[in-house]
Amino acid sequence: MAAASFVPPSSLSLAERAELFTAGYEDYVVPFALDAERLDFMERAFGTDLEESVVALVDGEAAGLANLATSEGEGWVAGVGVVKARRGTGLGEALMRELLDRARHLGLERVWLEVIVENVAARTLYEKLGFEHVRLLDVWRLPGERGEAPAAPFGAAHDAVRRLRTWREPWQRTDETVERLQEVGPPLQGLAVEDGAAVVRVTDGLVTIVQLAAASEEGRDALVAGARALGETVLLLNLPEDDPAAPALRRAAGEPAIRQHELVLEL
Repeated sequence: MAAASFVPPSSLSLAERAELFTAGYEDYVVPFALDAERLDFMERAFGTDLEESVVALVDGEAAGLANLATSEGEGWVAGVGVVKARRGTGLGEALMRELLDRARHLGLERVWLEVIVENVAARTLYEKLGFEHVRLLDVWRLPGERGEAPAAPFGAAHDAVRRLRTWREPWQRTDETVERLQEVGPPLQGLAVEDGAAVVRVTDGLVTIVQLAAASEEGRDALVAGARALGETVLLLNLPEDDPAAPALRRAAGEPAIRQHELVLEL
């Protein structure tokens, strides 16, 4: 491999970062492309640190990236990719090692990431670097269905979820991510039933369930039905496979679209 140098993503324009991200995921297990608007949303919503993330330059050209998001002493790998012409050269490992060095320099306690189960090569690299399996996470999609949504103030619904849940949310659905989503907009909406609540984001007919917790099966069913009433398609990112909401999603004609390993490295 030609020697790589590393620069922060902030040295590139938003459009250049989106182009590099898309090129880094060319021929990925799941088709993936970003425009500048979508990347801007992701960077802001998930807390990407544009100074401590890494862009690799080879022969003066951007050849790969590794993005680091940070929050309250922890980090999350918000995307790693190498352009097709530079794959198989060890650049992906070099990017990850540089990223982890920066995470240690920041004093982070641990770094999280997810890898699609079919991406065996990437998981092998992460395990070589010391990451360990935590749990399996599913991305759920289900159709919308007309009905009534049990609307509630966002703040009250979010407080209820925090009281009811007994598990750790993955990075895309932590309380810190919820706060950033509220800042980025559009405003999040709340749903509430007698023994449960949910926080959802609605954009152009797509309803994303950001958080959901209820004490009963009936409550979970009612919250899922309420989310379906708000749009044409419902999405729930990275739900643990044993989460009590999973049966409610399946009863509502949902199916896991993607399964990922959640991994963590203690620094």
